[in-house]
Amino acid sequence: MRKALRWLLTLVVLMGTVGTASAATAAEPEAKGTGATTDIKDQLLAVPGMSLIEEKPYTGYRFFVLNYTQPVDHRHPSKGTFQQRITVLHKDVSRPTVFYTGGYNVSTTPRRSEPTQIVDGNQVSMEYRFFTPSRPAPADWSKLDIWQAAGDQHRIFKALKKIYTKNWIATGGSKGGMTATYFERFYPHDMDGVVAYVAPNDVVNDEDSAYDRFFAKVGTEECRDRLNAVQREALVRRESLEKKYADYATAEGLTFTTIGSLDKAYEAVVLDYVWGFWQYNLLANCGDDTLIPPDAKTATDDQIWNSIDTISGFSAYADQGLETYTPYYYQAATQLGAPTIEFPHIEKKYIRYGYQPPRNFVPRSIPTKFQPYAMRDVDTWVRHNARHMLYVYGQNDPWGAERFRVDKGAKDAYVFTAPGMNHGANVAGLVADQKAFATARILAWAGVSATAVTEAKPLAKFDRKLDVRDVEREPTLRP
Repeated sequence: MRKALRWLLTLVVLMGTVGTASAATAAEPEAKGTGATTDIKDQLLAVPGMSLIEEKPYTGYRFFVLNYTQPVDHRHPSKGTFQQRITVLHKDVSRPTVFYTGGYNVSTTPRRSEPTQIVDGNQVSMEYRFFTPSRPAPADWSKLDIWQAAGDQHRIFKALKKIYTKNWIATGGSKGGMTATYFERFYPHDMDGVVAYVAPNDVVNDEDSAYDRFFAKVGTEECRDRLNAVQREALVRRESLEKKYADYATAEGLTFTTIGSLDKAYEAVVLDYVWGFWQYNLLANCGDDTLIPPDAKTATDDQIWNSIDTISGFSAYADQGLETYTPYYYQAATQLGAPTIEFPHIEKKYIRYGYQPPRNFVPRSIPTKFQPYAMRDVDTWVRHNARHMLYVYGQNDPWGAERFRVDKGAKDAYVFTAPGMNHGANVAGLVADQKAFATARILAWAGVSATAVTEAKPLAKFDRKLDVRDVEREPTLRP
């Protein structure tokens, strides 16, 4: 593999598109016929349907939070619109542009994705439709699907491509990586490349044995046993810990209308525990006695409670925890699918509900019907038609148990695994040869200089504020 990667790296210049050689800093194009420059804010606001929410300063960039008018239904644009929030981290119109989505709400704080740092480019970030405030009113939930969301990205790209004319790369992590993939599937000619991080791929929703195999082997036996013991003990002590949960819910004003009861919420949180550890932690954290009690049977109730709460979060399945993520659970119940795993270390008498389906986390007033063909279509397309696509997974991330693959027919498309990494896996965490190769491909797709591609290093220096690499902490069992 290493020899093959070195060989491919020598060909990367021939495969890539050669573009500008240096990173410009905030120069603007001349207005036609005037000899004067046009401010980037004026260019953005000249886009039909674009309005300014605010501009925030950041050294070396301009950062805009904007609203963009989108049709509720891209098949019938005349039947209503809504305001979709986007942000633009502006570097220079002569630089490549990275189109980022996390698949949820958009951050209104300046942030730079890894590909944006690598290509030293601009970044356009999109809030996923139906995540507030980017939600139509009234909300027709049937218009929340992967095709409609891809249509949102396509319209934003077409509008901003007139300003940012250089190459574009789509990216995102987890649900954002899924979103970047679906965008490429429905609009394969928009982007010059796709970098999808830790993107789950639940092709057949009812077949989840890959997750069971993952949890039987991940990390070390010692760590697995330690986590399993705490999870089991939380169910053994259900009565006493649920009293603590009820007090906590009262103090925090938590209710459980959507999921149905405090008991269901309690079990859901506890069953997320092992998954949550591997999603957000590294193997080394397993030895932290303050995080995971070393002997679950002799641990106090407070120790068990604190461990479960820290890793899973007892507010996750309360109405207040679910509300923000209703759009995700709706999509999981209609198209994306959701994992179900077994718990061989816990006696059946302690488990009342098992992994609950996403339908349980969506208010009953919102109808759902699962579409099994949606993910099969995307999976087939990626395997046989992927072009200029890179997938990065973490070795110890549960979401990577069911992942995208590229087969015969795919061109210049790759799937890499970062050793020891979790849901925050990235190109920087790959082994040296793969890291250099992946970086070179991203640079080539971005159309930067041949020299930069050959050197295969990020063009922008790491910025500890802009380049936050920690996994965004969300309630567990949500990609």
